[in-house]
Amino acid sequence: MYLADGRPAPATSDAPGGRIAGGSRRAEAAVPSTVLVLGVVSLITDISSEMVTAVLPLYLVAELGLSPLGFGVLDGVYNGVSALVRLVGGRLSDRRGGAGHKAVAAVGYGLSALCKPLLLLVHSLPLIGVVLAVDRTGKGLRTAPRDAMISLAAEPATRGRAFGVHRAMDTAGALCGPLIAFLLLRAAAEGYDAVFTVSFCVAVLGVVVLLLFVPGRTVPGRALPAARALPAAEDTAGRAPAGPRTPVRALLGRPQIRRLTACAVLLGLTTVSDSFLYLALQRRLDLPVGWFPLLPLGTAAAFLSLAVPMGAIADRIGRRRLFVAGHLVLLCAYGLLLAPFSGGAALVGAVLVLHGAFYAATDGVLAAATADAAPEDARGSGLAVVQTGQTAARFVCSLAFGAAWTAWGDRTAVLAAAVGLALAAALSARLLRPVGPATAPNSPSEHTP
Repeated sequence: MYLADGRPAPATSDAPGGRIAGGSRRAEAAVPSTVLVLGVVSLITDISSEMVTAVLPLYLVAELGLSPLGFGVLDGVYNGVSALVRLVGGRLSDRRGGAGHKAVAAVGYGLSALCKPLLLLVHSLPLIGVVLAVDRTGKGLRTAPRDAMISLAAEPATRGRAFGVHRAMDTAGALCGPLIAFLLLRAAAEGYDAVFTVSFCVAVLGVVVLLLFVPGRTVPGRALPAARALPAAEDTAGRAPAGPRTPVRALLGRPQIRRLTACAVLLGLTTVSDSFLYLALQRRLDLPVGWFPLLPLGTAAAFLSLAVPMGAIADRIGRRRLFVAGHLVLLCAYGLLLAPFSGGAALVGAVLVLHGAFYAATDGVLAAATADAAPEDARGSGLAVVQTGQTAARFVCSLAFGAAWTAWGDRTAVLAAAVGLALAAALSARLLRPVGPATAPNSPSEHTP
């Protein structure tokens, strides 16, 4: 891959099927520089956040003595608060046009960075909850504007691959973060304090890179051949475009946005959080405490290796189809956790690989599918609507799973989640069936079930 300078090649009608004559393959192969720089920002930021995420479950449960229900509350806050502010981040960034995307994202990254040293000062459940809530507020503010910048910089026909590249770089940080946390815990006398301090320094570096190197405005409306352009201002129902001041209910009035949101909610309600999955795996095999921070490495490694291929597959077979299929992969991971055999290291590896494959097939793929359905002038809001539904559902899942674990034990809780996920995947596949003729010949997401 190579950097694209962001200037569209002149379109001609000489090539068959309305393709850009000469250089079209180079244009398709290019990864816009905005996507790569945002990938670097996410890589750095994820090193910081995953250092904390890798040790937080063990720190709270083993060090501070929280029950699984108490951790479920905190984990729900960790996911749920961002759901409440994603719409705010998307709307604020859309109101200022392309320039607003960077400004709102910078505020979000900055808030998350400031929270890292605060974890050194708080040791009670309420105060830790407040710090995590502020941290997730930052994540909620930045996610939709960042994804809007990626979607506006990428060509519609290769949008899935662009998100795959970004998610791969993001996951490289997720791979490094737990490893650094593991080394700090083994080397430092006050291991948790060292993790939180180094995490803060790395997070500040990510904010600096964003401010200095990400363009202030991503200019939409590139000259695209008619056969490739996605008619973002219209959907299959022929509704009018949703402008930057259009309320959320108007975006949900668009069938594609409404169906994607419904499926994201259904599947999110049965998606067990990473922390609970790692705790279940650790208790199933009685892994030593010092090795716990390494569990996210397996997920991150699989995600990193599969993110770009999955994005390319989504561009070919359909983004919504792959999104649903990715949850079936997660269902297989649940099945292995419930398997009667011990498995040892092989079981750990299989669960973590399946977990990473699930993220590779769903994370950037859902953002790309949403970008296909949302108009350019409300791209941040459209992404925020779907992401808010998914994150709020995962908040509810964390609370429910923590309560189920406390009442019935981890195996019964995982079994309930597996049954729910199977039902949700079947219903989502039905909801995302084609509802009419495709609106664009080269838009795979319009052809998917």
